[in-house]
Amino acid sequence: MFSKNIKYNFKLKTAFLMLFVICIQVTAQTTAWKPASFEIVKSNYKTFKTTQYAHVFSGSKHNIVGLAPELQGLTGIELPLDKYKNGTNSPLQLKFKEPVQLLIGLFQETNNKEYLQTNAIENGKLILENGVTITGLAPVNVYAIAYAKGTHTIFPNQKGLFAILGVIKSSQQLVSRNAELLDGKLWNPTYIIEGFSDEKPLFEIIGGENKAVIDEGMPGTEGIQGGFEGGRVVKVGDTYHMFPTERAGEKGVEYYYDRVKTKIGHWTSKDAIHWKRESTIYQASGVYAVTEDDNPMNDRRAAIWSYMPVFNEKANKWYGYYLAYTVSKEIEPNHSFGRIWRCESTVEGINGIGGPYKDMGIIMEPGLDSQPWEGRQGVASFFPYKVGDKYFGFYSGAYPFASWADYPKKSGKGWFVALAESKSLEGPWTRLNKGLEPIKTIHPQFVENPIVSQLPNGLYIAVFDGGPEGWGHHLPNMIGYTLSKDGINWGEARYLPIETKVDKTWDIMRTPLCLIPEGNDVYTIIYNTIDLKKRFHPTGMVKVKLNKDVMESKLKELKK
Repeated sequence: MFSKNIKYNFKLKTAFLMLFVICIQVTAQTTAWKPASFEIVKSNYKTFKTTQYAHVFSGSKHNIVGLAPELQGLTGIELPLDKYKNGTNSPLQLKFKEPVQLLIGLFQETNNKEYLQTNAIENGKLILENGVTITGLAPVNVYAIAYAKGTHTIFPNQKGLFAILGVIKSSQQLVSRNAELLDGKLWNPTYIIEGFSDEKPLFEIIGGENKAVIDEGMPGTEGIQGGFEGGRVVKVGDTYHMFPTERAGEKGVEYYYDRVKTKIGHWTSKDAIHWKRESTIYQASGVYAVTEDDNPMNDRRAAIWSYMPVFNEKANKWYGYYLAYTVSKEIEPNHSFGRIWRCESTVEGINGIGGPYKDMGIIMEPGLDSQPWEGRQGVASFFPYKVGDKYFGFYSGAYPFASWADYPKKSGKGWFVALAESKSLEGPWTRLNKGLEPIKTIHPQFVENPIVSQLPNGLYIAVFDGGPEGWGHHLPNMIGYTLSKDGINWGEARYLPIETKVDKTWDIMRTPLCLIPEGNDVYTIIYNTIDLKKRFHPTGMVKVKLNKDVMESKLKELKK
């Protein structure tokens, strides 16, 4: 018995020792390495902090979107992209005050003369396979190269692009591993992240709530199974009015039904933080379609989304524009054949925003003037705004058909917007250019639910959902904005990394509901998110500050 206990205790201690060693290794692999100081000699190369969204190369849009934790917080060097690719770069000299290890990223693209190849490295140790994801570029392996104290020219006789990700102490113990981060080419095209590029940001993110302002269990959320997505917030006097899509669903019914049995709610707040539910504006039927095509036998108000309130000064009342879908159980996308309805408040004046509202009819729908790019989901959203004596409206499509021969089942991927025009908010609305092409100057693959307003210098700005990083998509996963001098021609999108100033409580960023001016160049944004750990989609709030100098330079740039 005693002998058995000795053997048992020995095995137990051995197991604990092995577990301890494993824990040390795991900790080493998930703890940031210690940086070493360095000096850039006789050149104007800039440095960057090696973090999420870091801008790695000057003269480019490439940013870090995936990073092994060992590299977090180190100091990298921003190399000029084109000059390194074509071998015309000036020599990079670094001065080290102690022996160090230089961490460089090599792109896993063999036989490409634009990139530095592995055989160009002498005495380099591969420490992180697939250690960094940089938008639009091949997977990155990270090597450590030892340098003695003193001044050194980095790769003086070699050509091709690489990334300098940090400098660490020579005594740092390095555990080689495969970080298993994704291929940066999945994020293609690359995009501009506000504050992480060569450009000065138009908006500084100044903070907000570090937790959801509306979340599961809060007053007013009773009977809302799936939380919120889309809609609009406006401010009347000192009161915020929010009209979100409530993913109501039903208890005991599958998660997807939250997206079918929807409501349009009316919520109010005095501070954009504490919200009170006032009423239900519309309730969807939740009835699934009986045919696969766009057939009047189907309930065309099975799901209701994206309510946009707009005050009509001429009529002295609030108009509402909203989306009604047919819903299929079997065909992707399940939300199909969107129709845009217009309604009016029965109470006149600016304070009639709470309604009640009465329907005035459909203003846009699938028909003979639709185009295949509008897809199975179009018309998928609508937002009207005034330009001079005309009105324009962003309308959208999704899950495009390559041609009408693919109707109604065979749809592709893509979320697009285009413009319609009208002489009045009542309509009729006409697709510009007969809707032949969507607007791809903003982003060629994903723009959803744009909301338009004007900046103090007259520039038009649209905030929109920039698309998820999830569900097989590799999109910015941030709120986007685009600018226009005339309300018709829209520029390339910029994206707001609000998690740099607000605690990130989401996995997927969804729809911004507003850009409300508060005075002193400060704006409020209310936004919806998805936390993949729970069914309920919460609502957050952030504040940004406008840089007027950048605003004026943007206007001059667009007028050229």
